Amino acid sequence: MDVKHYEIEALAPDVARLRIGFVNVYLVGAPASARTDSATQWVLIDAGLAMGAAQILEVAAARFGTQSRPAAIILTHGHFDHVGALDALLHVWDVPVYAHMLELPFLTGRGDYPPPDSTVGGGLVARLSPLVPERGLDLGDRVRPLPPNRAVPGLPGWRWVHTPGHAPGHVSFYRESGRFLIAGDAVTTTRQESMFSVVTQRQEVHGPPAYFTIDWERARRSVVALAALQPTVVASGHGEPMLGPSVARDLTAIAREFDRRERPKRGRYVNRPVTTDEGGVLAFPPSARSGGVRWGALSGVAAGAFAATWLYRRFGRKTGNP
Repeated sequence: MDVKHYEIEALAPDVARLRIGFVNVYLVGAPASARTDSATQWVLIDAGLAMGAAQILEVAAARFGTQSRPAAIILTHGHFDHVGALDALLHVWDVPVYAHMLELPFLTGRGDYPPPDSTVGGGLVARLSPLVPERGLDLGDRVRPLPPNRAVPGLPGWRWVHTPGHAPGHVSFYRESGRFLIAGDAVTTTRQESMFSVVTQRQEVHGPPAYFTIDWERARRSVVALAALQPTVVASGHGEPMLGPSVARDLTAIAREFDRRERPKRGRYVNRPVTTDEGGVLAFPPSARSGGVRWGALSGVAAGAFAATWLYRRFGRKTGNP
């Protein structure tokens, strides 16, 4: 099966990244070409944008076999760009979905995420954030909580780390072997608020995308926790993966200087974080700028449509190997 028109990058013998527009998904497990038995167990981490379902299915078939399906789909969190293809994938694969228990309200129809804050981040993507959906999904009994012992279903040797701030139940995944970190949006490897950085994929370590981050103190603590792991590979939800001894140093620097380099000076959730519990959102502060969402929507429709079309053409189909 020819999948060379998609951008697929092998980060380890059993970890591959597929970029769909401006977001990454990860296929974790030994590919068919590397296994000695007739079956293999693998997991899909995150589901990307809705337009990526066909890409994910095609790459998975080429990598693991046409009759293969993942042991599970595991989510770092439930924001629209990480769950977009879920519905289409679950129509093909009858598999469970796992997420942190604090993320379940947004995946079982019980609640929506708080509105994004377009006043933070300072880039075009941030200004366009009012156009993106904050509505939750209803996966019913297809979604299950991650096990409390930190094990990752279907992935022996990996553990999940609760890294809230960007979302209440955000998790990252770490494997001691190779010191491999799949960070989701707890940290990013490009400045996601900037359209220039999104387009060029300029590589630099940052905290979570500011416009969707609802608790900055928890976000800081999450970066500190990930820096303590001293990873040599950081594969995030946005941006090119970073590998090598400098990765831990860069992550440590971000953790140490988070308030100066990452935390906005002002914004809707900067001083008053969103209050959540296992039932979802309890309370959040009013908009920091009256009419901000309306302004963003009115001024950004044309630019957003253009940007989405351009990004798909630029990043949706690239050359790579499964």
